[in-house]
Formats: sequence, structure tokens, C-alpha cells
Amino acid sequence: MPDPIPAAEPEIPNLTHRQIMTVFIGLMLGMLVAALSQTIVATALPTIVGELGGQDQLAWVVSATLLASTASTPLWGKLSDLYGRKIMFQLAIGVFVVASLGAGFAHDMGQLIAMRAVQGLGVGGLMALSQAIIGDVVAPRERGRYQGYIGSVFGVSTVAGPLIGGFLVEHFSWPWTFWIGIPIGLIALIVVERVMKFPFPKRRHTIDWLGAFFIVASVSALLLLLSLGGKEFAWNSGRTYGLAAIAVIMLLAAVWQERRAGEPIMPPRLFVNHTFVLTSVAGFIVGVAMFGAIIFLPQYLQIVKGATPTASGLLTLPLMAGMLLTSITSGRLITRTGRYKAYPVAGLAIASVGLGLLSLLEVDTPLWLAGIYMAVTGMGLGLVMQVLVLAVQNAVPHSDLGVATSGATFFRSMGGAVGTATFGALLSHRLAETIPAQLAAAGVPPDRIASAAHGATSATPEDIQKLPGPIHGAVVSGFAEALHTTFLAAVPFAVVGFFVVLFLRELPLRSRPSGDAFEGGVTDVAKLDDDTSTPPR
Repeated sequence: MPDPIPAAEPEIPNLTHRQIMTVFIGLMLGMLVAALSQTIVATALPTIVGELGGQDQLAWVVSATLLASTASTPLWGKLSDLYGRKIMFQLAIGVFVVASLGAGFAHDMGQLIAMRAVQGLGVGGLMALSQAIIGDVVAPRERGRYQGYIGSVFGVSTVAGPLIGGFLVEHFSWPWTFWIGIPIGLIALIVVERVMKFPFPKRRHTIDWLGAFFIVASVSALLLLLSLGGKEFAWNSGRTYGLAAIAVIMLLAAVWQERRAGEPIMPPRLFVNHTFVLTSVAGFIVGVAMFGAIIFLPQYLQIVKGATPTASGLLTLPLMAGMLLTSITSGRLITRTGRYKAYPVAGLAIASVGLGLLSLLEVDTPLWLAGIYMAVTGMGLGLVMQVLVLAVQNAVPHSDLGVATSGATFFRSMGGAVGTATFGALLSHRLAETIPAQLAAAGVPPDRIASAAHGATSATPEDIQKLPGPIHGAVVSGFAEALHTTFLAAVPFAVVGFFVVLFLRELPLRSRPSGDAFEGGVTDVAKLDDDTSTPPR
């Protein structure tokens, strides 16, 4: 069934820099609480398990949020296209705030996991809709100058999350790691209500609930498989094959439904858009390389180098500084020149080098040198992430802005989930080889190696630091060797991403934030983006 002709859309007025910055305050506050919720809880998990029990359910505290946020992202984008960006962004904040309150009052792990899943629904909306609103109010040509502010949110949350979490757990209690985001969320809600007075585009109210179900079911099955496989159940097991079968069947059903629906959640026309397809693939690869590899840096700093959780957060500052430097600089250059393709190409090349350098980290690597390696990696990633979003927003009609933006966010999140699971399994596999080998070299009796290795891989960083000298040296050497392989395995993904973005077509950046009029007077994106265009809608 052909896609319906969209209704006329209200024109969003051109805003001054001051007005845009006022809007950005609300958006960045929303993004900040969403990003913090994913990093601040890490330092509280040992305490939470100690009070609530359920060590075997610990993975669900993280997986529930990841699952809900990733699976719900396309739905948030579509709902915002139908009902308007502002009201859906406010709803996402409300969901997040209520879930955060409930998580702090959880009396057992089951309640906490349920609230974390609801919190993930809010996180998915905040992440996707903030990017879409930016596309509404800032023209692609001018968007580069603001992308540094977006990058700063993720940089601050990555460093501040573990620091704030450790402080709250040490001086207050673990529920405050969830409650700390409530006042920030409420402030964001007030700011959004006060400053976003202009009309946001919306279309007639029809939602493809069946398609939404198939998409969520497919993504949920896949993420459950990736998050819990090898932990809660063996990879070669009935649960693995069952979840894989559900993911494939639901995906096929989603494709069938989206092709026949009048208002599809993920319009099939997006997947014939050259820029959307390439940026989605590149975003997925960036997610794999970034989240899948960088997430293990704290393990190197805490286990191998003996840093505290708070100190390890501070030691990752070079990574964040590199990201901010290149994100802000490239954004201003894009605004000045109108050219953007060179930055993700260069970024993925630099990120490949940075990940290769991280694979050289050893037990005796000086922290200043590790900081340089992290800075190089951060500089590469800073050139890529926001530019990919800019490219896809510039390449689709404004009526598809919300769903296209949420689609780009969705594929990057999927890449992160795949990377985390893949490299996590690789790290566990390598640790099972490297630690016993190091223990044997340290003179540990053969009949004690297996139990010592198992205890080391399940111990906290604090417990590892208390091990006797020879055993401690063997364990940290084993971790360093295993992490070497993990970081090195991320390099091919970045290299593949480099070749993918080489084929990205650089379209002229539009100078207006809204409307389907493209530079050159072309109204149909297909004429700009494909060799074989379709008739104008």
C-alpha cells in the first residue's frame, strides 16, 4: 500500500541563536538524565545486590534498560511525527521521572528490574526525540555549531556518572543514584513547557500497532539473546535457538506489515534512501566499536592499574576531551563550509588507529601514555557520531525527520548491544585462557589453578587488589592480555565503517529547519539521493 500524502505542516519560525540555546537547555537536561541513568548505576550495583540479593539477576538491571530503550526508539520517533515532538518529549520525561522514583523504592530485584525497564522506555524517547527536535529548530547548515553541546552531554555523563554514583552510595544510599535524576528531569520538563511555544509538525493520527509489536518483539528477542547468552544460559542451548528463531520470525513479520501499513512505524521508503542506509550501517558499526570496546576501559583502569571507580572515571577524561574537541571543531567547520563527509571518513580512520593503540595497553603502561591512546580514540569518535545524524536528517523530508532520527539512534544502540555482548563473550573466553596460563607461570600448583582463576574472574576489583603478590600479578597480567585481544578485535569494525562512509553521498545542507523544500528547488528527497527517483509524493 503506498504511503499516504502527509498533511500540511506548520512552519517553525526561524529562531535566533539565543532562542535556540534556550531550547537546547531543555533538550540537554533531558539527554543528561537519560545518559546519567546508564552510567551512574554501575558503581551502585555491588551495594544493591548486597541489600536486595539476587546476584544471578544482576545482568537484568542493566539489560532491562538497554532492551526497553533500544526497542522503543522507533516507536517514539513515529509517535512524535504523528502527535508532535514537544508532547512526546514531555511524556518521555514523565515516564523517566516516575520510573526513577519507583526504582529507588524497590524492595527486591524483581521490582527494580521492572522499574529499570520502564525507565528505559523514557530513555529511548529522550535520546531519540532530543535529536529530532534539534532537527526541527536548527537548519542542517547551522546545526554543526551546536553539535558540540550535544557531545558534551555524553562526555559529562560518562565521567560524572561513576563519580556521582560512588559519592551517593558512599555518603547517602543507593536509591539516590536513581532519585538524583528526578529534579533534573522536572527542570527539563518546565523548561520545555516554557520555551517550546512554536508549533511542531504533526500528521494525522494513525498508528501501526501491529508493526510496532513485531518490531519490538524482534528487537527484544535479539537483545535478550545478546545480553544474556553465555551468562544466564549457554550459547549452544535451546533458549539461544528459540530466541534467535523468534527474532527472525518477528523481523520477517515486521517487514511484511510495514510494507502494507498505511502509516508504518519504520517506512520502507527510508531503506531505499542511500544516505539513511549508509548512515545506519555506519552508526551500527560505530556503536559496536564505541560501546563494545570503550566500555571495558574501566576494567583496565580498575583491575590492571588498581584505580578506584572514582579515579577511573577521572582517568577517562582524555577520551571525553578528545571527543569534545573534535565534535565542536568539526561542527563549526561544517557550518562555515557546508561540507561534512570528510569528518566521518577521517574520524573512523583515527578511531581505528586509536583502538589499535588501546590494544597495546599493558600492566606497566604509564597512565599518561594510556591517556594519549584514549584521546586519539575520542578524537576519532567525536568526528563521527553527530555528523551521521546530521547527514540523515538532511537527506529525508521533514515529515520523516522523527522516524529517520530515531532510526539512526536505534541502529547505533543496536550496535552497542551487539558490541557489548560480542566483546564481553570474547573477553570471558580469553580470560579463561590467559589467567590460568599466568597462574601456572607464577608457580601456582596445578590443582589450585582452576579454582583460583574462577575466583579471580568473579571477584570485584577491590578483592583482586587484595590478592597475594604473585597471584595478583598473574591475574592482572591475564586481564591485560585478554583486554589486548578485545580492543584489537574492535579495529576491523572501525575499518569497515571507514569504507562504508566512503560511499556516502554529500548532499547540500539545507538552510531551513522545516519544510520539504531542498536546496536547488527539489521537493523529493529521492531526486537528491537516488539515481532512480520516484514520483513526488
